[in-house]
Amino acid sequence: MDLLELRGKLDEVDEEIVKLYEKRMELCTQVAEYKIQTGKKVFDKQREQEKLLKVSSLASNDFNAHGVKELFVQLMSMSRKLQYRILSEHGSLGRLSFIEVDDLLEDKIRVVFQGAEGAYSQIAMQTFFGDDVSSFHVDSFRDAMCAIDEGSADFAVLPIENSTAGIVSEIYDLLAEFENFIVGEQIIKIEHCLMGMPGAKESDIKTVYSHPQSLMQSSRYLGDHPWQQISMQNNAFAAKHVAAEKDITKAAIASELAAKLYGLDIIKKGINNTGENSTRFIIVTNRKIFRKDAGKISICFEVPHESGSLYDMLGHFIYNDINMTKIESRPIEGRDWEYRFFIDFDGNLAQPSVKNALRGLRDDARNLRILGNY
Repeated sequence: MDLLELRGKLDEVDEEIVKLYEKRMELCTQVAEYKIQTGKKVFDKQREQEKLLKVSSLASNDFNAHGVKELFVQLMSMSRKLQYRILSEHGSLGRLSFIEVDDLLEDKIRVVFQGAEGAYSQIAMQTFFGDDVSSFHVDSFRDAMCAIDEGSADFAVLPIENSTAGIVSEIYDLLAEFENFIVGEQIIKIEHCLMGMPGAKESDIKTVYSHPQSLMQSSRYLGDHPWQQISMQNNAFAAKHVAAEKDITKAAIASELAAKLYGLDIIKKGINNTGENSTRFIIVTNRKIFRKDAGKISICFEVPHESGSLYDMLGHFIYNDINMTKIESRPIEGRDWEYRFFIDFDGNLAQPSVKNALRGLRDDARNLRILGNY
């Protein structure tokens, strides 16, 4: 046979495959209806493993056996997704434990941020909550998470990602550790300023203090000067330190607000390597709530340490037509070469497609957690 004849034969086979696929999915619909009546779970791992062994043994050689197994993994995955959708339509997937609210803000709230007065976290807090919000600051991100976990603060403001430096990995690890939830986000444009004692000029400076990331983000400007660079835990702490030292040879890189609060002169504004430098802050609380108009969901989960397991997880987003906007991974403490995945996607917890995807993910993944809808 020539190529055209071979392609014609393939088309005939493909048509039969489509008919058989649709017939299989009709049967899966009946399976879902049975499970609705009996309350049986959709995912039966032992049954699927037995099925994969059986169908792969029917193949005539090892190469085909591997292909048949891969094909049926996908067929059974599609079957589960169809069953989840049918169960969701019948209200049989249960209710999520998050409460929908009209507004996050109440009359009396207290907010915690990490750093000192004048930190970018404070600017993010005031932008989100307003200048008059009751607040306090702590030394570390963990202290901030503990404050809302124990109830001394209602919300915490934490930096999670910078447009040039990337993610703040510690925040991801803390989100997995604590039972706290994201309810909002605030993006702040970062403009680093060099500041010193009143009257100080560039020619007076010998030592510059700032957070390591701020020093890195200002490396081109700093590279033009023979100054000693000293890292500090926070930009605002650096400004506070320079103000306390009262030494005209010492300067800090921090926000314009920090200069104002600590009585420092801004020697030069906008010393960032790039003008397009922003930090995304998350608003975290210890309550499982989400606004009615929330449009982004963050989750984390672990996957079995098996080939294709992450691929299977991501299939739930595709099947439910959900747009995944971000994926990050972090190593799991105490388990070498195993990772926890963090995913952001568009959606609201009240949407049937989101409920369907989350139920499927929960059955397939290990330790799935909804980190927030905001």
